[in-house]
Amino acid sequence: MNDTVYALSSGSPPAGIAVIRISGPAARKTLVALGRRLPEPRMASVRALRASDGELLDRALVLWFPGPATATGEDMAELHLHGGRAVVMAVERALGNLPGLRKATPGEFTRRAFANGRIDLAEAEGLADLLTAETELQRRHALSLASGAFSTQVCGWRDRVLIASAALEATLDFGDEEDVEQLPPGFADDLQGLADELTAAIEAPRAEQLREGFRVVLAGPPNSGKSSLFNALVEHEAAITAPIAGTTRDVLTRPVALDGVPFLFADTAGLREHTDDVIEVIGIQRARLTLEQADLVLWLGDEGAAAGKLVWEIESFADVPNRPAKVSPRHRVSAQTGQGIIGLREDLVALARQTMAGPSLHALNTRQRELMEAAKLAIEEAARATDALIVGEAMRTARLAFDRILGRAATEDMLDTLFSRFCIGK
Repeated sequence: MNDTVYALSSGSPPAGIAVIRISGPAARKTLVALGRRLPEPRMASVRALRASDGELLDRALVLWFPGPATATGEDMAELHLHGGRAVVMAVERALGNLPGLRKATPGEFTRRAFANGRIDLAEAEGLADLLTAETELQRRHALSLASGAFSTQVCGWRDRVLIASAALEATLDFGDEEDVEQLPPGFADDLQGLADELTAAIEAPRAEQLREGFRVVLAGPPNSGKSSLFNALVEHEAAITAPIAGTTRDVLTRPVALDGVPFLFADTAGLREHTDDVIEVIGIQRARLTLEQADLVLWLGDEGAAAGKLVWEIESFADVPNRPAKVSPRHRVSAQTGQGIIGLREDLVALARQTMAGPSLHALNTRQRELMEAAKLAIEEAARATDALIVGEAMRTARLAFDRILGRAATEDMLDTLFSRFCIGK
């Protein structure tokens, strides 16, 4: 943290503009060394940037941000260069020759912001998700997390535990006085109410589902139209289709965004009990495993023959005359004519939006969910316990879980893993 770091924070050149960010105690001296004088704080100024030998590197816009009220909590500077590759390389070479400067590591700017208290760990995780967001739903949830909405909620829960802890401490310290001889009325009920709120938050959809997409698996016996429907849904000839049984041997997946909602469609091998093809047997085994992991199964086989958490009966050959029809399928479609495909897509989007976190819910990642579960269990224990010492220890456990969510008690290994997700310039 005593070093001053720099990195290209915009896209790879060539580009219209290339932004190099500098953060650390030598940021002021760096601007003076390159531009000969310091610009006004937070005012874009044109400067001729020169190397230590006086060579002109570029004419650029420069900005000076004195700390600690900056993105990283340190002195910062930005160089807005012409976006040619040679220009960027020349300026980076000049920066590397200055004393006390080095190239930033992946995520180092954000890690400095976290270390200097500009953001907490939950906000950093949201920022990491925002940088990789590819759909509107992912963007909205990542932006909510990065802006501190979830952190504010966690701080509120933590404050309620602190208030309850203060009431408990008063009982332990001043139990001989009449007004604090016992815990306040409704103490246990208040704790149980908090535990119920945590339960609702824990039951929200997983952040991993938002990142990976709503998993839709197409399943059925051989030649039931799975691959044709798969191609129609992803709008790409991704799967080979043929009238030969067993054409699909493995699980084929494609991520697709429909109306801003992320999906992961999976085409599977045809399910049948007997086959002499060893490779097809392996494909069927993988298909069954994929079905267990599905958020939704589109079943193209005999009506009522599929089992699972959520199964939609699909009649896949709506355009074929004299074919046995399902009695009450969710959708009748034809991949050949396009019949029913739009309606099926709209139904899928509606279900995914309903299943995934809505605007009032925060999609928790595995780390956050596990800590929320630990806090909930501790609070429930405190609500049930009759021994004040047990209550106090349970509430201390809950506070520690909330602190870990926000990064107030985080291990270096966990931080290394998180910030390695960022690009070098972030």
